[in-house]
Amino acid sequence: MASITSSLQYPVHTGRLRSLCLPSPFGFSRANAHLKTPTSKLPRLEFSPLPERCFVSAPVGISSWTQEIRRRVPPVVKAAAADADGQVEPAKSFGERFPVLVTGFFFFTWYFLNVIFNILNKKVYNYFPYPYFVSVIHLLVGVVYCLVCWAIGLPKRAPIDKELLLLLTPVAFCHALGHVMSNVSFAAVAVSFTHTVKALEPFFNAAASQFVLGQQIPLSLWLSLAPVVIGVSMASLTELSFNWTGFISAMISNIAFTYRSIYSKKAMTGMDSTNVYAYISIIALLFCIPPAVVLEGPKLIQYGFNDAISKVGLVKFLSDLFWVGMFYHLYNQIATNTLERVAPLTHAVGNVLKRVFVIGFSIVVFGNKISTQTGIGTVIAIAGVAIYSLIKANMEEAKRKSALNPGS
Repeated sequence: MASITSSLQYPVHTGRLRSLCLPSPFGFSRANAHLKTPTSKLPRLEFSPLPERCFVSAPVGISSWTQEIRRRVPPVVKAAAADADGQVEPAKSFGERFPVLVTGFFFFTWYFLNVIFNILNKKVYNYFPYPYFVSVIHLLVGVVYCLVCWAIGLPKRAPIDKELLLLLTPVAFCHALGHVMSNVSFAAVAVSFTHTVKALEPFFNAAASQFVLGQQIPLSLWLSLAPVVIGVSMASLTELSFNWTGFISAMISNIAFTYRSIYSKKAMTGMDSTNVYAYISIIALLFCIPPAVVLEGPKLIQYGFNDAISKVGLVKFLSDLFWVGMFYHLYNQIATNTLERVAPLTHAVGNVLKRVFVIGFSIVVFGNKISTQTGIGTVIAIAGVAIYSLIKANMEEAKRKSALNPGS
């Protein structure tokens, strides 16, 4: 029996099969315990015990190998494994981790593009004083930009129907009128003076809201507009570049943009702002072409283009027209994206600071000489706009909170 036992011993390889060793030895009789044939009728065969080093050393090897794997696993894999167990949140994007920096970058880009547009726009008018034609170029470059973006699907073009077209047409007309009149003012007077007069836009907005839309404007809001009116009046009386064309066209621009805001509220749709602005630009371009052809067409053909080319050359002339149109469209688009990211209060402060930036840079770049009274009036007007904007923003925020919590 001893010879049978020794000849049937289970062959164990201590090298390659080491990892197959079980943590404890099993005998043949235990492995056949589930068979129906009684084991008493079978020859009693027993395996000799497995070598101790097999079932002892193997777990130790596995343990050390597991520790080695854990030590060498990259942190990213560990984070992913932990996230699968619900212990670690997914990694946040840069914008989610640093929202203030991203918003600040949007504001900086908005201001930068706006300042560049105003400076380049005025330089074009210094040798090519045709604001109606330049206004067409502004919108034309923007429309081509939108069409290219639609062609590549960034963004995807939203469909438009007859009803929406009728709603957007008054908005586009006011946009075209305000844009053209602003450019007429820019061509006639200093950029700083035009922006000082355009600081009166909140006054026209308040007047239209109460007398056209029937909305009750609080007394505090009306009082905040008094410094704006006083400041603009002081700046206008002593502005060295003052002329009635520049002043009246800036005032018409204020009225046009006020009615643009009114019609925009009536034309609120589910379409995103980028597509809405694209359609408005296309319709506004159609409104701007006829007056440019009628009022400036003969002069441009006779000597306007030739004079500009003789002063700066054909390449620079075409380049300036292209870039002034591109900066006009980009600063408006970035402004929309910026204002969608911030609260009404931040929006109000941002608009005031933008006007301060433009006025300050235009004075430095063009070296416009202003009187002391003009400087004081400009500061008073800007301060009044700031106060008005803060009060209006607080009112909007309170209205929004009351809408969210009607029971409080």
